[in-house]
Amino acid sequence: MAKKCVGMKLKFGGINMEEVVVKVNNLKKQYKDVKAVNDVSFHVKKKEIVAILGPNGAGKTTTLEILEGLRKRDDGEIYYFGEKVDQIDSNIKEKIGVQLQSTVFFQNLTVVETLKAFAGLYQKSLDVEKVITDFNLEEKKRSRISKLSGGQLQRLALATAVINDPDIVFLDEPTTGLDPQARRNTWQIISNLRNSGKTIILTTHYMEEAEFLADRVYIFDQGQIIAQGTVNKLVDSLGMSSIISFKINSNGNFDDIKENLFSESNLKVSKNENFYRIEAIDLENALLKIFEEARMKKFDISDMIIRKPNLEDVFLKLTGKRLRD
Repeated sequence: MAKKCVGMKLKFGGINMEEVVVKVNNLKKQYKDVKAVNDVSFHVKKKEIVAILGPNGAGKTTTLEILEGLRKRDDGEIYYFGEKVDQIDSNIKEKIGVQLQSTVFFQNLTVVETLKAFAGLYQKSLDVEKVITDFNLEEKKRSRISKLSGGQLQRLALATAVINDPDIVFLDEPTTGLDPQARRNTWQIISNLRNSGKTIILTTHYMEEAEFLADRVYIFDQGQIIAQGTVNKLVDSLGMSSIISFKINSNGNFDDIKENLFSESNLKVSKNENFYRIEAIDLENALLKIFEEARMKKFDISDMIIRKPNLEDVFLKLTGKRLRD
């Protein structure tokens, strides 16, 4: 006789499936000879911010568009709220909010008219006046779209993405083209959305954006996930404590200087533009070796920068190139 299991939590691959709101298995999308999304699998848990990080053309936007129902997949499985879905129907669309990489508004409408128009597309919606307040658009509520700044347009795009009070919000490159202050203002709005109970899935090629916002990160390159985890876990995987960059005042080429200056130090040396770069496990010991070698071999060191490793370094180690190359 079968016994009813009380209080059991369904787990799959170590994941508590009750917490998972989006799950993707072996997702594929190809355009002619280009594998835009190549056998991608990942999951997103309730009330977390997940960043999909990668360079342009890595497959980030295509993946989101498939999940949003804007593009058909060639193969793979998609699960929303524990249920396998063959297509993204109206029931799913009521539960998700979408900010596209480029949102086009009617230029002659005002902010409040635009939000009311978007609210009318859904069976339920938030109070428009409250949304205007939450997204710092009070002073512009009667302004026409054509009169808004880049940062104001981005806040409006975010507001339209949540006007239906969705459980999951998709944000595709939400701060591209914004100045540093507008970008940080947008980060705060996204953090507030998560704090209000929303699940956020965003794409970005700004590593500092992922570091600031994300609970977990999936790094994409050439249509595949090449690394995943928390920011700390990914950075710790590098096995280094610091990155040391500096200039050497010499006319010699890199290979000669590397051989002359660092041949006996066992330091890993590379060069980016005019800067030499050393990955240090023991910072104090590395600095002693650098200055001792420079003193003995009469090289002048200048413009030294010491910093903690970040997601850019993770991507560089995995691919041999920088995120924005």
